[in-house]
Amino acid sequence: MPLNSQTRLLPLRQIELPILQVPPELKIRTDKDVEVWKSTKGYADYLLFLHRLSEAVVDCTLPLVDHTKQSQEIKGILALLDTLSNWVDEIPPLQTPQRFGNLAFRTWGARLEERSDELLSQLLGKKFASAFPYLKPYLLTSFGSFLRMDYGTGHESSFAIFLLCLTLIRFLQPEPDEERHVVLSVFVRYLQLCWKLQDVYRLEPAGSHGVWGLDDYTFLGYIFGSGQLRDQTDITVASVLNPPLPQNNLYFMSIMRVHQVKHGPFYEHSSQLHSIAVGVPNWGKVHSGLFKMYEAEVLGKRVVVQHLPLGGLMEWDTHVDQRHAPSMSRDAPATADTRAPWAQPR
Repeated sequence: MPLNSQTRLLPLRQIELPILQVPPELKIRTDKDVEVWKSTKGYADYLLFLHRLSEAVVDCTLPLVDHTKQSQEIKGILALLDTLSNWVDEIPPLQTPQRFGNLAFRTWGARLEERSDELLSQLLGKKFASAFPYLKPYLLTSFGSFLRMDYGTGHESSFAIFLLCLTLIRFLQPEPDEERHVVLSVFVRYLQLCWKLQDVYRLEPAGSHGVWGLDDYTFLGYIFGSGQLRDQTDITVASVLNPPLPQNNLYFMSIMRVHQVKHGPFYEHSSQLHSIAVGVPNWGKVHSGLFKMYEAEVLGKRVVVQHLPLGGLMEWDTHVDQRHAPSMSRDAPATADTRAPWAQPR
């Protein structure tokens, strides 16, 4: 649901350990399962989490210089991501003729699978040891498919769910300072690692919509970045048409990444992003529209979410009325239209 400055976000609930549920597994096989997924408590928790993260970064810029409020837990996640980045340096690409998918990525993935328990133990310690089976599936699916050697918005969503689960068990705290660092420290570092994986191992876009998609690989950076820009008016939406752009928000970072990997006129290779730039009057509408688009084109697409492990901390068997999903206060207006305002029928 779109938010505005008058909207009050509800608190994110806490799940006590130990967890008396089956660890997450693949649940979505049909379009009907997608509708079930959108009615679950796990889905509502995830949307609330994304809205809370977006609110935490409004009017914030990169780089985030206030490291005094960076918790040990945030530093631990950053150290984990740095370890994974170092592995890329230790596992160079093989000299193969394929345009996409260097086989060395499977070696990198095998190391992640072999050492995931050790990584989680170093991060979480004994206090959260009982949560390992509920977190591990999301960590393993956060960086791409080691079988298909591709990466897309489903893998990005898996990492965001990993962060949600860490918050549900209160390893991370659902407080504005912590949530700000989740986005502007952790998620930025995650994006940089994923870009490195894509470049070094030439990962194919997973389920790319070509010129009709927002971005071949990612989505959340645009949501968080438009959230950073949402309440100001000095930087116009159309300013993205004049690169190079300053790397002070995730939206601009994501746009410049597109320019790095794609060539030719922007309106040809990134028509959706171009349509936003020329057709949406302010960042508030961009932000709310991107949330709608994410729900419809990522979370609502079976081909994307069928690869997400669900259950466990992402509760599957508990359902909520989506008209009263806890993303916002009860008196906030709701809308049933999930299309972004610039999206045209194809």
